[in-house]
Amino acid sequence: MLVAAAVCPCPPLLVPEVATGAAPELDTARAACTDALGVLAAARPDLLVVVGPGDGAGPDGYPEGTPGSFRGFGVGLEVRLGPDRGLPAGRELPYGLAVGAWLLGRTGWADAPVEGIAVGEELTAERCLAEGEAVAGRAERVAMLVMGDASACRTLKAPGYLDERAAPFDAELARALGAADTGALRALDTGLARELKVSGRAPWQVLAGAAAGNPGLEGALLHEDAPYGVGYLVATWT
Repeated sequence: MLVAAAVCPCPPLLVPEVATGAAPELDTARAACTDALGVLAAARPDLLVVVGPGDGAGPDGYPEGTPGSFRGFGVGLEVRLGPDRGLPAGRELPYGLAVGAWLLGRTGWADAPVEGIAVGEELTAERCLAEGEAVAGRAERVAMLVMGDASACRTLKAPGYLDERAAPFDAELARALGAADTGALRALDTGLARELKVSGRAPWQVLAGAAAGNPGLEGALLHEDAPYGVGYLVATWT
């Protein structure tokens, strides 16, 4: 059963080595993510599942010990999803899970085994919900770290340019995450989310599916901002 969840943004800029001189601009978001992971640790889970955006539709699983890096962003920083399990060289974490692994390493996560799941924007809401239900059944006490960004169209300089639909979309999303409103997450418009370049739609719907078996979860919104025209949200469910 899902006993706790943390929702965090996944821009590589969250990693100071990637952001370089702009790193202080996301200090508040980093602090909120640290607080959110503390909530996960306090829930004493038997398993932590990190869910984030993937390149394909997915779902694609990544076992504990899978490596990742930020070489694609010009930084030779390497991360790992939990402790090294001696996995053969090969597949690496997609960027969203790599940011999640960085957050876990930064906070010294050692409270439960860790697995990763990547889901892409082509994965239907129904498949996302079903995957979430499966995740919740993997252990008696499951926690989730859910990585994803809101719209990327909040300003003229945003990656997706300015779209007047972006701010209302993000406002409703912040409300839903802060209220643990699984119905609102289930009903997210996949087409609109794609147009607004929302990377978190599929991961959040996996969360909604996982929470179906525990309707007593309560949410809290810890952080909401759009410093680069991209919506960054941090929330916890317990």
